[in-house]
Amino acid sequence: MYIPPTFREDRIEALHALIRQHPLGLLTSAGAGGLAATPLPFLVYPAEGPHGTLRAHLARANPHWRELQGGAECLVVFMGPQGYVTPSWYPSKREMQKVVPTWNYVCVQAWGKPRIVEDPAWLRRQIDDLTRARESARPEPWMVDDAPEDYLAAQMKAIVGIEIPIARIEGKWKLSQNRPAADRAGVVAGLGDPEDPDKNVGMAQLMAERGDSH
Repeated sequence: MYIPPTFREDRIEALHALIRQHPLGLLTSAGAGGLAATPLPFLVYPAEGPHGTLRAHLARANPHWRELQGGAECLVVFMGPQGYVTPSWYPSKREMQKVVPTWNYVCVQAWGKPRIVEDPAWLRRQIDDLTRARESARPEPWMVDDAPEDYLAAQMKAIVGIEIPIARIEGKWKLSQNRPAADRAGVVAGLGDPEDPDKNVGMAQLMAERGDSH
């Protein structure tokens, strides 16, 4: 991923936070069958390894997991908030016409050598952890134990686990940092305008929170 210094995010806690907030990662690899990509909800375990460890599961019927058994490095891409930025939001447009549209976005890429896991205890922990992560904030959280044990056993036979110790991780926070302060404020206002066709409240909040700092 091309990352100009202005847009680089190196804080590991920020990278892990984006993965937790936007856990659907695109798992990509190249094997004997060529390029393969599978969207999967991942969990990140920050304390396991120098950059953390990713865990997920996928359907046994999905041939992608067999491509991963060779142990070659794979890439997981996590996309955060994103949205179109019109030059009409820039106050500088009124002073000069040398402005063009762009697209703001937040992205994390993580590389590592995957390990395929078929151990029932590992798989049970993975689905328990994933369920807890998504259900804990609900008024009446659903728990894996709510399902009949024989049904769970059959479901678990239909999945395999994937564990990826993160060897390298990068983040790109492209949030108009290369524009003057007035233009950035104009983008935040435009994104937050409920009457604008390109309104994007999530992106506006992210830009406002970040400001000029990393």
